[in-house]
Amino acid sequence: MNIVLATLNAKYIHTNLAIRYLKSYAKPEFNPILAEYTIKDPSFNIVSDLYQKKPDIIGFSCYIWNIEETIRVIRMLKEVSPKTTIILGGPEVSYDVHDWLHRIDEVDFIIMGEGELSYKQLLRHLDGQIPLNDVPGIGYLKEGKVIIHPAAPKIDLREMPSPFRFEEDIPHIPKRIAYIETSRGCPFNCQFCLSSIEVGVRYFNREKIKDDIRYLMDHGVRTIKFVDRTFNISRSYAMEMFQFLIDEHKPGVVFQFEITADIMRPEVIQFLNDNAPKGLFRFEIGVQSTNDLTNDLVKRRQNFTKLSRTVNMVKEGGKIDQHLDLIAGLPEEDYMSFRKTFNDVFAMRPEELQLGFLKLLRGTGLRLQAKQYGYQYINMAPYEIFANHVLSFDDILHIKQTEDILEKYWNDHRMNHTIEFLVTDVFDTPFDFFQEFGTYWDEQGWSRIGHQLEDLFTRLLVFLEQRGNVPMEIVTNLMQIDYLKAQQFQPRKIWWQNRTQEEVSKAIFKALRENPAIAGVEFANMNVAEKDLYKHTLLTPFSINYEAYIKGEIKKQPGYLFTFFRKDGSPYFASIDITKLA
Repeated sequence: MNIVLATLNAKYIHTNLAIRYLKSYAKPEFNPILAEYTIKDPSFNIVSDLYQKKPDIIGFSCYIWNIEETIRVIRMLKEVSPKTTIILGGPEVSYDVHDWLHRIDEVDFIIMGEGELSYKQLLRHLDGQIPLNDVPGIGYLKEGKVIIHPAAPKIDLREMPSPFRFEEDIPHIPKRIAYIETSRGCPFNCQFCLSSIEVGVRYFNREKIKDDIRYLMDHGVRTIKFVDRTFNISRSYAMEMFQFLIDEHKPGVVFQFEITADIMRPEVIQFLNDNAPKGLFRFEIGVQSTNDLTNDLVKRRQNFTKLSRTVNMVKEGGKIDQHLDLIAGLPEEDYMSFRKTFNDVFAMRPEELQLGFLKLLRGTGLRLQAKQYGYQYINMAPYEIFANHVLSFDDILHIKQTEDILEKYWNDHRMNHTIEFLVTDVFDTPFDFFQEFGTYWDEQGWSRIGHQLEDLFTRLLVFLEQRGNVPMEIVTNLMQIDYLKAQQFQPRKIWWQNRTQEEVSKAIFKALRENPAIAGVEFANMNVAEKDLYKHTLLTPFSINYEAYIKGEIKKQPGYLFTFFRKDGSPYFASIDITKLA
């Protein structure tokens, strides 16, 4: 039989782990071909490529981000290859199987839940080796009636073959994110999450996992993302893996984990702060809400005090970047409550804060309780809500405006100095800044047009000027620091209008030639040649003292910002007091 395992990833850099486990488990008896595409690829192109593989059987891995595109591909494929057996699996089709089988006539079988055993047994049936009744965990139509087989027994993960040792994958390993499981299941019961459905946590063989990581690093992987729902549920296991990765990592490799922050012990964090190379690890932490009632309603156990302790301790260590998640639209979280949640979490200044919106996934408790909370949502992936009985669609739209600005102005870290000043000294709360600016951005129609880096600065200036009650001189200076700090070379075009007059520039350069220490002892020690001084220096009229600012004080001092663009490293800054040059 000619067997294909296919999926549509969100991006090329993503790698589907599921189809690789299916392939490795099916071998050596069967040897499926892997076929990965993206949701951006034209359906006709995908169908053409699959058709040319002359498949007898195609299995599709289905998720909320690819199901609609996958359905289009299936329907087209069945037209040109009607004898091909089509199998679906994955979290998106494991629930409401009756609905899927009636909706997609072209599908022959759906595998529910953990698929390796069911898939191999189904291949054996299709190969004529065993009767259909011996295949567990599948659904199909028979004479218009849905037939559901009992679930497959859980696999002993310690005996699972590696999903990474395929020759055809080797050229792609350095170009893609590698996803790896060390466990399956979740100990928690959050009602918005599919992981809550599987009871208990099962672990893979630790030594096999370590060998797989070595293999991936030996073949040039750059990012390995652990997909365990709670990587640190076992402290001893997490510590063993952290130590292994510290000891055996290769330069340039990054490891990402989903952790539950409120159960992480301080001694574990201290160990990482003391021993982990900077940038080796990245933590993803789901906060979702700080509203106690909301967390109780979704059966989410969370100690925000301990969570904050972990996030702050990791941040103080300066070794690990953190990505924190929020979900708008959870039960009884109205607009003002979500505002508080946002501000509670932003107070920790995570390197990244993702603002998501509740999706009522098939199979989750909240989807079953949708009427109880007045949820309105579209019954099509990704099942995002429009409103509930405490959050209107207008509220949702306002929060979405906040999300857009948060992504552009915080998560990309283009204006850290500016944003910190605005959210601390100008606006009542961080949420109010992102909300007000987000609404203004949308009203100007900027969300419908592209932008260059300079546009982010000029549009923020326009917003703040029209808002009023903003110390524009200080804000403009901070924006100039942020802009210049990101430049490797002196920019040919700058977005601000206030320039240094020629006679002032001559006086400053003359003084610098005679006494470089005017720009600081560090600059004097650089021994910059006169030619490089002129070529790589920018002088900007400035209203505050830079040296005082970096020590935490906003001190008014009219003068000039001296910026020297070094060949290696970030630009060097200093304040020049024109009154002291004579």
